[in-house]
Amino acid sequence: MSTEQNRRRRRATYVWKPEMIRALREHMDLTQRELADLLEVRQQTISEWETGLHTPHRSTQKTLSMVAERAGFPYLPQTAETPADGDGAQHNGEAPAERVDAGGAGANSD
Repeated sequence: MSTEQNRRRRRATYVWKPEMIRALREHMDLTQRELADLLEVRQQTISEWETGLHTPHRSTQKTLSMVAERAGFPYLPQTAETPADGDGAQHNGEAPAERVDAGGAGANSD
């Protein structure tokens, strides 16, 4: 693996859209409070993610992906050809849990 591939791999992040966060929570049969406790964030933060007001930080998106895998949640991370803009905005047409090569952090309040 080349040095550039290693750099891209380290910067990879998962982008969780609001409806996928809610779908994961419902798949796990959890309340917003229970998911918040699991992820060590406030219940209000879960609500803000699910309504699209904020997006999870990069580290929390990775944790969401790991939780989804363990729960058997059917999501498919995909590699994007273009890097994310790093502004934390949700864009129409993206895969629900999309793996993108980007160095920018998303906006959120934990």
